[in-house]
Amino acid sequence: MSLELIAALLVLGACTGYLAGLLGIGGGMVLTPFLTLILSMAGVPDAVVVHAAIATSLSTILFTSLSSVRAHNSRGAVLWKVVLWLAPGILVGAALGAKISSLLPTFWISIVFAAFVGFSALKMFLNAKPKPTRQLPATPGLFGAGTGIGAVSSLVGAGGGFISVPFMVWCNVPMHKAVGTSAALGFPIAFAGTLSYIWAGWGNPELAGTEHMLGYIHWPALLSVAAMSVLTAPLGAKTAHSIDTKPLKRIFACLLLCLATYMLVRAFILNDSLRRPHCVHKPPSSQAP
Repeated sequence: MSLELIAALLVLGACTGYLAGLLGIGGGMVLTPFLTLILSMAGVPDAVVVHAAIATSLSTILFTSLSSVRAHNSRGAVLWKVVLWLAPGILVGAALGAKISSLLPTFWISIVFAAFVGFSALKMFLNAKPKPTRQLPATPGLFGAGTGIGAVSSLVGAGGGFISVPFMVWCNVPMHKAVGTSAALGFPIAFAGTLSYIWAGWGNPELAGTEHMLGYIHWPALLSVAAMSVLTAPLGAKTAHSIDTKPLKRIFACLLLCLATYMLVRAFILNDSLRRPHCVHKPPSSQAP
């Protein structure tokens, strides 16, 4: 892998880490479109490049969630009992989401990702918040909720905050505790999803001959992005306490809409490229004089 691409990954990790700390969002929705471009340049085949980008994005949460949880837990904002209730369903759902992703062609996984990012961006732009109307469900209900959160998060390579936070707020969990608890849920989502993406991509003939792959995960990209995002996330969090982030969230929502549009356009381009027959030019056979 060239030094230029490694440098691009380090810059990407630094930016997404800072944004995650500044705006309180996961970096997966930003990482995946850019990773799709960078991994394509690194030689990952078009047929699986979106899968690899999503899997690699999800695996970075293994590292970034730990520093985030430590910060939230120090402020008493993590409801560990809720984490324990949701975690079993999340593990099942994250594994299921990775398996579904591996079965979907590049076109459809790109469409699903773009739809999720576009929906999340509209919610952020409108500052839509659910009205708390009930309490958290009993254990079976939490298992079902965890399964849904884990499946969608693993499918799109995100930490689950855009699903788990509204769910907990809707169930009358205070916002700061919903955010802290959601941060703690990022690790089991990433853990189950990462293992499943490694398993699903292991031995995939589409990846034969592609360097630096661990299943669907591009490990140099994982290490480069994770190393920088862990360093810059605390800086973003520190900045967030000194400025009003509401205008920035609307600007970021516009960026997400642009990225969702990019993934849609790229989905159709890749689909057209993969469906177009590759003709092999054969030189005319020599004729005997």
